[in-house]
Amino acid sequence: MRMAKASRESGTPPVERAARASLHPVPDGRAPASAEAWALIDSARQSYIDALPIAAAVLTEQDGDLVVGASNRRYDSLDAARPASQPMPIIESPTIVRRLLEFFARPGDELRFEWRYGDQVSGRHFHACISPLAQVPGGNGRCLLTLVDRTTEIESTRSLRAELLHDSLTGLPNRTAFAEAVDEVMASNDGARHAVLLIDLSRFSRINESLGGVAGDEVIITVARRLISTLRAGDILARVGGDEFGILLRLANGPDDAPAAARRIQSVLSTPFRLARFEVGIECAIGVALVGEEQTSGEELVRNAQFSLKRAKSTGRVEIHHPGEAACARYKLDLETELRRAIDQGDLRLAYQPIVDLAANRLTGFEALARWTHATRGVIDPGEFIPVAEEAGLIVPLGRWAVDSALATLAKWDALAGSAVPLTMNVNVSAIQLARDDVPGVIAAALATHGIAGSRLTIELTESAIVQDPERTTKALQALKALDVKVAMDDFGTGYSSLSYLRRLPIDSLKIDRSFVSGMLQDRDKVAIVRAVLSLADALGKTTTAEGVETIELSQTLAALGCSHGQGYFYAAPLTADAARDYWQSQL
Repeated sequence: MRMAKASRESGTPPVERAARASLHPVPDGRAPASAEAWALIDSARQSYIDALPIAAAVLTEQDGDLVVGASNRRYDSLDAARPASQPMPIIESPTIVRRLLEFFARPGDELRFEWRYGDQVSGRHFHACISPLAQVPGGNGRCLLTLVDRTTEIESTRSLRAELLHDSLTGLPNRTAFAEAVDEVMASNDGARHAVLLIDLSRFSRINESLGGVAGDEVIITVARRLISTLRAGDILARVGGDEFGILLRLANGPDDAPAAARRIQSVLSTPFRLARFEVGIECAIGVALVGEEQTSGEELVRNAQFSLKRAKSTGRVEIHHPGEAACARYKLDLETELRRAIDQGDLRLAYQPIVDLAANRLTGFEALARWTHATRGVIDPGEFIPVAEEAGLIVPLGRWAVDSALATLAKWDALAGSAVPLTMNVNVSAIQLARDDVPGVIAAALATHGIAGSRLTIELTESAIVQDPERTTKALQALKALDVKVAMDDFGTGYSSLSYLRRLPIDSLKIDRSFVSGMLQDRDKVAIVRAVLSLADALGKTTTAEGVETIELSQTLAALGCSHGQGYFYAAPLTADAARDYWQSQL
């Protein structure tokens, strides 16, 4: 297609010269315009275009040719290589030509589009607009082409985005860039040949605390360099957190590449880091997620790797995500939401299991156990919802409710009997609740509210609660003893028992875990363990309660061995409050 431009010196384009020669009358029927009038029109038109702060040109189409009728200096200077004295013709761009022909094929509709002029390195970016102009009498349609230079804006945006997508310390892609890379791979046909590895530096906070943030930054940079050395062609490394890195791994040889890469990473990081006069060892936890049918997005794949990383932190091994973990996590989240609602609405209840004096074969009290019957899921086991409550921070309101409800039940029994019944109440207190709540204050308030003497309440703590924060536990137990509340160590023998704790802490009773009691008569080792616990308790002056007593033979054997109390289905399953009171009355 021939493209032309009428120069400023040579007059007007052919179409307009023809219009002048024919001297068509003006629209209102006055005398035809003179040559001087047309000159004034040309001058005014050019001055208007020159006044525009953007590149602009008036174009027309004649016999298949695109002709530039007028243009301003900004338009003419677009091509830096062209001499300033030589006007620029219509921009030789397939995009511009195609859009102009499209406009003249359907005149009247304004066209807007983005256009890049020049090469990839030094090119410029424009927002182009083709607008219709009034038609010259006797001529073809005209348009105004305007070009708004957006190069600075786009390059600034691109530079800002590059900064936003990279970690300032290591120069690696950050979490956002890593997620985008994973999304791109997942959307490609080659997505199934990739895996995501998440690497968490163990005890990294110790370096920051001991040596300072500068030393910590030095470790992060060194770790990044070492991780880069483990990569192969096609792999992507990113820093996705303070001490966490992600690798998008290309599985050239199949799924076995993932654990092999994890072993390379562990080997590279196992060499100590030298910081000033210190040699610092770095261990890491690695979680892996392979692309499979169950992932529908890159975000889900990264989340699966996070599940594996969480397990790796606790097991100390490289963990690979297994199908169903995401569903399990979603179930726990649903359970957390429903448990929160159940606590707020009072949908939980307590069940009461008898505790029997083995020597006298007499009921002495009950243990209050939390129970939850869901409207649609049915009965949910405490071993399922109690850990969820601890993780979600719901154990504090749950524990407070349990103490208050148990003492309210005991007060009700007293009121029905007309005096204090000879029964005690055992209530479990979680290690999380002991760490986060003022347990002695809560119990003191509940005792006062329901008029129950502290000697009738026993708080059961697990060994882990005592070991996690011995100083806080000691203060809490001393405060409980000031209320005359008894303390029992629950599940004794299954945790981290220390004889020093038993000697120093005001613990009144040891509860022997059911794992040692169940099947004890057929296992000499279990008998030896139970006998040792009973001897230890006797030497320290503490009472004992055996859990999981399910037969008369077990009850009699434990009594013969010197166990103080028994608890289990041989006596009764956990009962409702009314059934528990009936059970007590039946023993009178």
